[in-house]
Amino acid sequence: MPYHWTPGQKKKHRTYPKLMQSINDTLPDITPLTSGSNRPLQMTFEDQIKILVYFHLEEHQSGRHLLQVLNENHFARQYVAPEKGIQKSSFFEDISSRGLEQMLELFEKLYVKAARQLPKGHAELGDMTLIDGSLIDAVLSMYWADYRDGAKKAKVHIGFDLNRGIPKKIFLTDGKGDERPFVSKILAPGETGVMDRYYQRHKSFDDWQAEGKHFICRIKASTKRNEIRKNDVQSGGIVFYDAVVLLGTPYVNQTEKEVRLVGYRVANVDYWIATDRHDLSAEQIAFAYKLRWNIEIFFGWWKRHLKVYHLISRSKYGLMVQMLAGLITYILLAIYCHDEYQEHVSVKRLREICIKIRNEMSLADIVNNTGIWLYQPPGPGRIYATS
Repeated sequence: MPYHWTPGQKKKHRTYPKLMQSINDTLPDITPLTSGSNRPLQMTFEDQIKILVYFHLEEHQSGRHLLQVLNENHFARQYVAPEKGIQKSSFFEDISSRGLEQMLELFEKLYVKAARQLPKGHAELGDMTLIDGSLIDAVLSMYWADYRDGAKKAKVHIGFDLNRGIPKKIFLTDGKGDERPFVSKILAPGETGVMDRYYQRHKSFDDWQAEGKHFICRIKASTKRNEIRKNDVQSGGIVFYDAVVLLGTPYVNQTEKEVRLVGYRVANVDYWIATDRHDLSAEQIAFAYKLRWNIEIFFGWWKRHLKVYHLISRSKYGLMVQMLAGLITYILLAIYCHDEYQEHVSVKRLREICIKIRNEMSLADIVNNTGIWLYQPPGPGRIYATS
C-alpha cells in the first residue's frame, strides 16, 4: 500500500539522536570552550563535535562540501549546524585552533564509558592493547609533516583495546616519527602491548619490564639469543620453540632481563615472538600475536569508511582535532552496535546505520516499494504522495 501521511505528523529521527546520546550525556562534564579573545565564539564545542561526527558518518569529500550541506540540508540545519548558521572562515579557524583540550577529554571519557559497557573479549589473555602507527597523506603546505624526498606525511600512533575492540590512545607526529617511544605512553602497568617487528628494541624490553608493562612483540628471525632454559613443546602443534633467553649480542645490545621466546609456524612462515608473559601457554602467545591483525583492519576500516583521511585542517592542531573526532565516532558506533545488535562494529552495520540516518534525515524524494514518490518539503503540513 502507498505510504499515507497525516498533516501535522512529524517524521521521527531515532538513529542519529541515539547514536549521539553518549556525547550528550558526557558534554556537561567537559571543560567549557572559551574564545580566548573579546570576540564571541562562532561555534561551541558541542557544535564542533556534532559537525565533525556528522562529517565522519556521511560521505563528505571536503570541509567545503560539509559546509554546503550544513547550510542547505534541512536535517543538518536542524540537528547538526549551530542555530545561527556557520561561516566558512570561522569554521576552519575554530577547527584549526580551538577544542583540542575538550576533544581529548571527551575521547577519554567516552572510552571509559565504552570500556565499562562493552563486553570484554579474550579475557583469558588479560588486558591486551594492540599498538601500531599509520601514515596519513599530507600536502606540501603542511610544513610540519616531514617525511622523505620532499613528500609530506603525518603519522598517527594508536593504542587499540583488543578486549573491547575500540581505540584508547592516540598520538600524532610527522611522518618520520619513531613509533617505539609511544609504547610506554600508551600502556598502563599490568597491560600487555602487542606489536610487530618494528618495535623490537632490546633496551625497550628491559624498560617495559621495569615499568610493569608487558609485551608480545614479533622479532627478527636472525636475532641472536643466549638460551637459559627450554620449555616443553607439544608435538604436532604450530609451536616449535619455547624458551627463556637473553636476546642480542653480549656487551652490544643484549637484554639485561630474561625474555621468553616463542617460535611458531603458519603456512610455512616462522614467527618469533618475544614476551615477558610467562603465565600464558605458548599457543596463547601465538594466538595473541595473530590478533594483532585487528589493528590493521581497524586502520583500513577507519580510513575507508569514516573519511578520516579527507583533511579538513592542515595544521597539526586541527588534524589532531579531526583524528580524535574520528575515534570518537568509532566509539559511538561501537556503543550503538552493542546496544542495538549485541555485536562489534562492522562495515555491514556502519552502512546500515548510515542508510538509516539518511532515510530519517531525508527531505528529498523517496520511492517506496509501490513506485509511489513521497515528497516531503521543509514546511510542516505539506507532505503528499504523488505518482
